[in-house]
Amino acid sequence: MPDTPETPRDEIAYPEAYRDLVVVSLALSLAMLANTMLLLTVPFMALELQVSPAMIGLIVAAPYVLPLVLAIPIGGFVGRMGARNIILAGALGMSAGPLCSLFFPSLTGLLANQVIAGMSNMVLIIAAQSLVSGLGQGRVLERCFGWYTMCMSAGQLLGPLLAGYLIEHYSLHLSFATIAFIPLLSFVSALFFSSSAGYGGKSQRGNASYVAQWRLLRTNHGVQLAIIMSSVSLFIMGAHAGFMPIYLEGLAISASLIGVLLSLRALTSMLVRLVMSRMIDWLGGRTRSIQIGVVVVTGALMLTGMVGDQVVLLALLTIAIGVAGGISQPLSMVILSESVSREQRSPSLATRLMGNRLAQASAPVMVGFLAELYGFPTAFALSAGILLLLFLVWSWRVGLGHGFTVDRRDDLPPVQ
Repeated sequence: MPDTPETPRDEIAYPEAYRDLVVVSLALSLAMLANTMLLLTVPFMALELQVSPAMIGLIVAAPYVLPLVLAIPIGGFVGRMGARNIILAGALGMSAGPLCSLFFPSLTGLLANQVIAGMSNMVLIIAAQSLVSGLGQGRVLERCFGWYTMCMSAGQLLGPLLAGYLIEHYSLHLSFATIAFIPLLSFVSALFFSSSAGYGGKSQRGNASYVAQWRLLRTNHGVQLAIIMSSVSLFIMGAHAGFMPIYLEGLAISASLIGVLLSLRALTSMLVRLVMSRMIDWLGGRTRSIQIGVVVVTGALMLTGMVGDQVVLLALLTIAIGVAGGISQPLSMVILSESVSREQRSPSLATRLMGNRLAQASAPVMVGFLAELYGFPTAFALSAGILLLLFLVWSWRVGLGHGFTVDRRDDLPPVQ
């Protein structure tokens, strides 16, 4: 396979593609709404059960363990079965998880809830990304992934708000019941997929093996770039979300203002996806957008620890992280989808998901360790600087921007 993937022309894959985009965006936004409600409801239930802090950590981490191990085989399964059937099954799984906590209010029920919900969430994400990757090409695919990820972000924004309201004004049990009901709406919406969304691919079982994905990762620079840019942005956003409240609280900044800053990043990350294709054009194409995005997202975190309690500067840096991170996620999926064959898409998207989970798990460990040794300003600067250095070294090795590009055909300079 050549270093520079040949980007297809801008076109939809089939007449009902936009209909399927609306359906998958609605189904996954509802699923993410339910999933993020669990992020607040589960810890409160654990506290009510008087679970130890160490066990709470185990409960919170439970949804991420099996996806790390099973993501690639599940990706191959999705490719063979078809996205529609998998999304229907995943929605039912998301609904079944909270029922474990509702009918069995114990530590066992809570762990069962987390494991079932985590696996169902992984299945839904892989199936949805696989479906969206086949909806179009070029700018059309960029817009499809932009709208899809924007809708998912909206669900993620509303989930904690709804869960907090139900817990404060009603009860934990009503929150779990609501979480169990919402995925059923995802199930109903998935019934409206076109027949094209129900077809499984020609994916061979060999494509879903760890050996095959490792071979693809070593030889395909497009896959490497997609995973690297996605993992870097998620690492930075995870470190920013996880440690900014602690760091800013130490600077005597109010909790409400900290909440505004974090919400500003999430809102910016969501809204920029609506204009992602135009933003890429404005920055000079995909390759340049990636280079600028990685520098901006890492540089913003490095500077965050240096501006002290200057709220305006903190807000500008937060917006920068939101914009760069918001573009990197859908764009990484576009690049990966166009860098592999159709039968390899589902397993490759699953590999990308594994990279994301590793980044999300390693960010708090690395930044927390550095902060304990040197303080938060140095921890932010060191962790972001290391990521930027690794990206620059990789870019130099593969010739990103020179021998290797991921631009659309109309973005490439004319041959002299």
